[in-house]
Amino acid sequence: MTAAPSVLVFDVNETLIDIDAMAPLFEQLFGDSRAMREWFGQLVMYSMTAALSGCYVDFFTLGQGVLRMLGEIHGVRIADPDLDRINGAMLTMPAHPDVADGLAALRDNGFRLATLTNSPPNPGGASPLQGAGLGGYFERQFSVDARRTYKPARDVYDYVCRELDVSPADCMMVAAHVWDTVGAQSAGFSAALITRPGNAPLPLDELPQPALVVDDLRELARQLITGAAAGPR
Repeated sequence: MTAAPSVLVFDVNETLIDIDAMAPLFEQLFGDSRAMREWFGQLVMYSMTAALSGCYVDFFTLGQGVLRMLGEIHGVRIADPDLDRINGAMLTMPAHPDVADGLAALRDNGFRLATLTNSPPNPGGASPLQGAGLGGYFERQFSVDARRTYKPARDVYDYVCRELDVSPADCMMVAAHVWDTVGAQSAGFSAALITRPGNAPLPLDELPQPALVVDDLRELARQLITGAAAGPR
């Protein structure tokens, strides 16, 4: 990274809000809280499948379908109220404890902040970010639903740049997932990887590597603010 970016585009699920908060629901349904990670991994995989095949269905609907699929795999009956519970859980996850401090520091030091999430808008209700108390930090909240595809498709990163009237070189993608940072870098962004539990860099020379790898948003803010002070953005 030769210069600090002026625009930070944040992933939401797991990067800013804590998906482990849903583990008790999976403990109740499957008798094992680890089923939540199995569900989330399958949800991400099938979102990418939908993007590659051109068969778009929104993330929450896809999450319900994956829950039914896991029920079939594990011999667990998933009833309609369980589908409602998974939707409710996806809308009400709390923020990680470092996030508000990091976002406030970045905003107060002149960085433009936006989000790009696989989750769809919540018509007539609060977004997951708003539910987590984070909505006020961001200039814009973008959903892939506007483009009817999923990250890491290049179109969604280009869409954010068009809407913010910036070039990809101005932007840094901040995510807990290497597949998201690679996708953004393929579109011309720089990237920072937040190593939330269960996430780590993928050390392959053939793939673009994030400019920054940090444990949390407080450390990200410290490094970016230090970098910005060292030279013009």
